[in-house]
Parts: sequence; structure tokens; C-alpha cells
Amino acid sequence: MKLIITFLLAFGLVLSTLAQDRKLPADTSVVTTHEVTVKGKRFPYTATTGTQPVWDKNGKVIASLYYTYYERSDIKDRASRPLLISFNGGPGSASVWMHVAYTGPRVLLIDAEGYPVQPYGVKENPNSVLDVADIVYVNPVNTGYSRILDEKAPRETFFGVNADIKYLAEWLNTFVTRKERWQSPKYLIGESYGTTRVSGLALELQNSQWMYLNGVILVSPTELGIPRQGTVEAANRLPYFAAVAWFHKKLPADLQQKDLTDMLPEVEKYTINELIPAIAMGGFLDDAKKKETAAKMARYSGLSETFILQNNLDISVSAFWKELLRDKGYTTGRLDSRYLGIDRMDAGENPDYSAELTSWLHSFTPAINFYLRQELKFKTDIKYNMFGSVYPWDNSNDHTGDNLRQAMAQNPYLNVMIQSGYYDGACTYFEAKYSMWQMDPSGKLKNRLSWKGYRSGHMMYLRAEDLVNANDDVREFINNSLSKGKPAKY
Repeated sequence: MKLIITFLLAFGLVLSTLAQDRKLPADTSVVTTHEVTVKGKRFPYTATTGTQPVWDKNGKVIASLYYTYYERSDIKDRASRPLLISFNGGPGSASVWMHVAYTGPRVLLIDAEGYPVQPYGVKENPNSVLDVADIVYVNPVNTGYSRILDEKAPRETFFGVNADIKYLAEWLNTFVTRKERWQSPKYLIGESYGTTRVSGLALELQNSQWMYLNGVILVSPTELGIPRQGTVEAANRLPYFAAVAWFHKKLPADLQQKDLTDMLPEVEKYTINELIPAIAMGGFLDDAKKKETAAKMARYSGLSETFILQNNLDISVSAFWKELLRDKGYTTGRLDSRYLGIDRMDAGENPDYSAELTSWLHSFTPAINFYLRQELKFKTDIKYNMFGSVYPWDNSNDHTGDNLRQAMAQNPYLNVMIQSGYYDGACTYFEAKYSMWQMDPSGKLKNRLSWKGYRSGHMMYLRAEDLVNANDDVREFINNSLSKGKPAKY
């Protein structure tokens, strides 16, 4: 009896030890086959999901990145078939958002405006760009199921603007080689901080991996290292304020009765031509002009003239989210200001929480965990990190906007499209336009730079109408930037 108890205790200890060892293999994959109907045409595809190693300079495995790769399987000419490489942002965010809500063959079960519904899950995406391009969704270290495997590996290898770009470029070289996609036209798409990532990768892939791209798509772009502090930063918020105020019906009647895209050019023109010079005068702006400026800002922002004067014409976005609907007892969302929040107190300077992000995590987290296990058959006890720890993050020497410009200058094939939601308060649509204007001071590349706006927020594709439009814009961008038989020269 004592022997049996000892054996059971020992066996239990072994099981307990095994149960605690939650590590994915550095190199593994699961392949499944599926079909989807896109734009009325049904076709087959394979989904490969798994991990691929990150090696150090000595060839030692130090980390493993989790990816999902979709390949349309009825295509014979893979050399002409575009490959779309997709990243989300954070930094520290998994590549889940665009994967199961935008470009992939499955899309979230949500309502037409992007709000959660139960039961959670996914359905076919009839707007996926898989009809025109194969797609890989890449999760950087500590996002999704990606992890550091060598605890002695320096964290600065992964966590920083330029470190992130460098190791991901190496990883992509291996991926493209393994999947035999060197001949394919290649595209990068990044959202939010992912736009910083792909802008830097465009030049890093060309200069260090000798991999040339046909296109880069920037979804809700960051500042990309392009300066706009002080006066410009303060003034550039006004068009976003106007868009949100229009949505919540806080503008004067003559502006409110105009369509959004008919009203905004007036605000943009005022911002550039009058507001920037006025704010630049600071405390030396004469009282009459200051009052006139505050009145104009109030007209365009839905805020009171008194509140604007109290803030010296410089309204932070967080103050705007708190103030705009304070009289109705609501705050507005950060990443999508259509969303409403309820604070503990109506008083105060900042919202208690991000109303839109709470809503999104509500629907995305169950869906991705269900989808990867049940449909793609990837089973693991590792937690899927919607957001993972990547700190401290080194933000120094961010020149990614100029890196993208340099990549375009070096590569006549390379085109760039920017996509923005009018109601995005984190990466505003007008700042995206400003980045595009400033990226190429010479103006020689402007025929290869384009901007598209949508009537939603940071994740414009969560709104059903914009899911259609945004995918159509990606599809058109890819088709128009293919350069088969055309020499790459000026």
C-alpha cells in the first residue's frame, strides 16, 4: 500500500511538473483546408498556423513567433501571386485585429457598427482580400502565442523601434524562403504602431535582406517619427474635434446640416491658414484675436468658447473626450469617438477608461481563442496575449517616416496608401494627412502616396460599410501597383 501511494505521489509530481511547462515548440505548424466566398466567387484555401524561430547571430534559437498564413490553393502561378504581410501595433499588440476583423477569410460576429454580440465567434468574410493576395499575420515577441525562449536573451534584441524592425526583417527573410515566395510581389500592411513597424521594415528589407516591395499600407498611422510638436500638434487636433462633434450633433445648424466630408475641408483650411499662426503667437496674441480664434474653434469643435479660453486654445484630446458630452453624462472613446463611456464623476479632466477598447476586447478575445483552436486546430495551453509586456520599449531614433520615403526613392515600384478613420482620436485622420504631406518634402513621390478616409475610428473595418470600402481600397491598391513586365526605373 505504501509503495502504491509513493508511486502515485511520484506520478502526480511528474504530471504536475509537465503541466507547469507551458512552452510551445520553436518550430511547429498545423495545416487545415477551407473555402470562402469573396465578392460572389467561392474558392479553396489552406491555413497554416504555427511558430517559426528567431535566431541570434550565432544561430541559436532565442524566441519563436506565432503566425497564421493563408494561401489560396487554386492558384497555379505563385510567382505572380501577391503576398500581403500583416502586422498590428501596440507595441505589444497581437496581430488579431486585422486578422479576424479586416482582411482575413473569417470575420468577427459583431453588429453593423462594430459592437459585440453573443454568441461570440466568426463567420465568412465576403470582403477578404484573399481573392487577390495570400496573407500572413505575424505576432511579434510576447504577442499572441509568440514568446522569448532563451531567458538570457537581451530584451533590447526585441523591444525598441529599431530592434523590432531588425529582428522581424530577419524573420521575414526565413518565412519568404521557406514558403518559396521570393518571386511574388510583396506588400506590408500595418495598423497603428504597426505603421511605424512596416515603414521601417520597408527600408530594412531592401537594405539588409535585399527584399523589395510593391506596396505599403498604413492603417491609422502613428507620427512615424515626423516632428509636429507644440503649435502644429495643438492646431492639428481641430479637424478631428470637428468630425466627432458632427457625429454627436454638437455643431451649429449650418455645419451640422452639411455632410461630414463637405464640412471638414473648411475646418482643415482654417487649421492650416489661421489656427497655426494664431497659436504660434502664444501669450502675445492680442485679446481680440484670441477671442475671435476661440469663437471659431468653438464653432468647429462643439466645445464652449469659455472652455477653449481656459485652456489657452490648446485642448488636449483627453480633455475633449471628457468635455464634449459632459452635459449628457458621457465620455467619448479614444480610438473611436463614436463609442460612449460612463465615468464615476462627470467632473474631472480625463475619462476613467477607453470605452471603445473595452468593447473591442469584449468581442475579439473570445473569437480569436475559439477560432484558432476550433477551426484552425491549433491547441495549446499557452495564453493568447491580446496585449503582452514589451517594456521598457526604446522609442529613440525613430526615423521610420523618412525610412519609408527613402525606400520609395530607392524602389520605383513602391507605392504607399494611408487609411484613416475620421473618428480616431489616437491617430487622427488629419495627422495622417500631415504625415503624408511631410514625408516627402520634395513632392517628387506624391503620385505614389494616397490617403483614404472612413466614417469610423481606428479600426475602421469594424463598421460594416467601411469593411467593404476599406477592403475594396486595399484590393484596388494591390491590383494597381502590380508591375509585371514594367522596368523599375525613373
